[in-house]
Amino acid sequence: MRAILCALQHCLALAVLQCVFEPRCLAQNEEQQVPKIQLRLSGRRKKGNEGRIEVYYNGEWGTVCDDEFTIATATVICKELGYVQAESWVPGAKYGRGEGRIWMDNIRCTGGETTLAACRSNGWGVTDCKHTEDAGVVCSERRIPGFRFTNTFINDIEAEQLQVEDVRIKGVFGPSRRRMPVTEGYVQVKQDGEWKQICNTGWTLQNSRVICGMFGFPAEKNHNARIYRTFASRKRHTYWPYTINCTGNEAHLSGCGLSHSAGDRNNTCASHMPVVVSCVAGRAFAAISTTRFKKAFHAEEPLVRLKGGAKIGEGRVEVLRNGQWGTVCDDDWSLVSASVVCRELGYGTAKEALAGARMGQGIGLPHMNEVMCTGFERSITDCNFNQDNLCNHDEDAAVRCNIPAMGFENQIRLAGGRTPFEGRVEVLAKKNGTLRWGTLCSTNWGIVEAMVVCRQLGLGFADHALQETWFWKGDQTADEVVMSGVKCSGTEMSLFQCLHHGEALDCPTRGGHFAAGISCTLTASDLVLNAQVVEETTYLENRPMVMLTCAMEENCLTSSAVGLPLLSSYRRLLRFSSQIHNNGEADFRPKAGRHDWVWHECHRHYHSMEVFTNYDLLTLNGSKVAEGHKASFCLEDTQCDSGHHQSELRGGGVGLQQQRDEMPAEIRRVPGLDLQLSHGWLLQLRDGRAV
Repeated sequence: MRAILCALQHCLALAVLQCVFEPRCLAQNEEQQVPKIQLRLSGRRKKGNEGRIEVYYNGEWGTVCDDEFTIATATVICKELGYVQAESWVPGAKYGRGEGRIWMDNIRCTGGETTLAACRSNGWGVTDCKHTEDAGVVCSERRIPGFRFTNTFINDIEAEQLQVEDVRIKGVFGPSRRRMPVTEGYVQVKQDGEWKQICNTGWTLQNSRVICGMFGFPAEKNHNARIYRTFASRKRHTYWPYTINCTGNEAHLSGCGLSHSAGDRNNTCASHMPVVVSCVAGRAFAAISTTRFKKAFHAEEPLVRLKGGAKIGEGRVEVLRNGQWGTVCDDDWSLVSASVVCRELGYGTAKEALAGARMGQGIGLPHMNEVMCTGFERSITDCNFNQDNLCNHDEDAAVRCNIPAMGFENQIRLAGGRTPFEGRVEVLAKKNGTLRWGTLCSTNWGIVEAMVVCRQLGLGFADHALQETWFWKGDQTADEVVMSGVKCSGTEMSLFQCLHHGEALDCPTRGGHFAAGISCTLTASDLVLNAQVVEETTYLENRPMVMLTCAMEENCLTSSAVGLPLLSSYRRLLRFSSQIHNNGEADFRPKAGRHDWVWHECHRHYHSMEVFTNYDLLTLNGSKVAEGHKASFCLEDTQCDSGHHQSELRGGGVGLQQQRDEMPAEIRRVPGLDLQLSHGWLLQLRDGRAV
């Protein structure tokens, strides 16, 4: 017996030694010891592909120290997050200091690891760093095609890194295949270059809800299963060998549970029926014919809105409470809560839940903090939230929502520009009964129409609307005018939703160098009047002409005041303080250079534009009875005389306070109307333009 035991011990020792010195065995042991983690980018960031690195390990989120951090480590992180590569990395908590544990320090990656957890480091939680050393990365904007089911904490597929190239809703019958957007059809998964069906065994409405959300639809609905079952029985399908299990509040399919299909391994389905979903399109995205005029949908005002976004379905979240619009703090702001906002507005789920006022700072009071939604609420106002310890506006929350694919971007293009953000506008429109590319007539072409084009192309805001273009020549076959008389309200998603002449063209300028052009920008200023300040400071005053010499010099009085005797005449003024905030992400600057500014001796300041703001005085039924304007002063002065302060309109919520005693002005009557000022008047701000 002793001899047998010795022999067994000898064999075990040899096996252990062989495993220790065998490289393949070492690799297997090392792979088995790599823990499963999740990564995310957080902090004060401008884009979704950059931010502070945070790691989810052992049930807790933590940060990464910048000691020994390299571009190879950044590459591993970006690839694990689904980006093609890393552009750069930043030390010193550039994106703000994190909270909680610092999970990793002295990370040493080679660049070939599939997960950050496989890189060498001091060990989990072993560090001498502080959060002032939190590392951040900037990943490339180009993403790896498709996505992975990387949420291993809820998936049963442990040993597989399943890469899905794409997912789509494929219309089956004629109307559903031609309609935009596609709201009903088979759910198909593309893997290894082949589109495959999903077996409907075990498929739930929660799964359909997630699918519809990621394609830009707020809800799912039932479909006629009998028709699809008859159609499916006539064709052989290749099935994806996995089953999806969603709870219904996931923002994307990749967050759902995943397990092997209940069918056999021959890619068949026990029910012989592929998954079919039918989605409810938001009212603004209801089926639209893209070849004929349709007026843009004007939605009823909900309890939530998005402001400051450059594209459809994105912006700063603002909610209406007690008759006042206010913002939402970004504490605990998540994709689940952001998705409730998106669905409430008729979009799908949220692509990004943005923190740190990335869509500009709002005005007024923050209404909600620490919003916690389950994902099934009809409105964000139904979620749990905290009304205490409200934040400043540099913590305003924002969202980017999934929107349906409407194909609008395929109807329009820019040609001849120096950058992709500018050029002559060319549209695909009908002429003589056939679709062809051509130009737009520039008659009455303005900034509102340019805004619609920039939004339709996904290029942000309009910077200029050009009625005369000298861009490089593009496709000469597209020189002819195919669209004229364009008049937009500004809410349209496509230029074809604006009023226009149709095929009955009328273009006095005849196109050519007088075709419509634009330039777009991803950031813009956003000037907002603080109505409460106007309301609190407005009063009427009769003032002698002798005290209005400065107002006359600055052209603030009407022409009827010219020539009146200074000592015996007076004017009735509506006076108020005007506080204007720039909620955008770009500075507001006049077009005129400093050499064109006009010096006004009376008030001893420069005017950088003749008209900065227009004001209208309205009755309660909306009739305009009077109007007035203000010029811009001391906007960019680098030096001001004693007693005058420097004023600017910088992006990010900084306001310009125009004091009452510096702004004598007269509200001018509209011809034909008698101005009788009394209770019940409304003051309306009209956006002024630089001249």
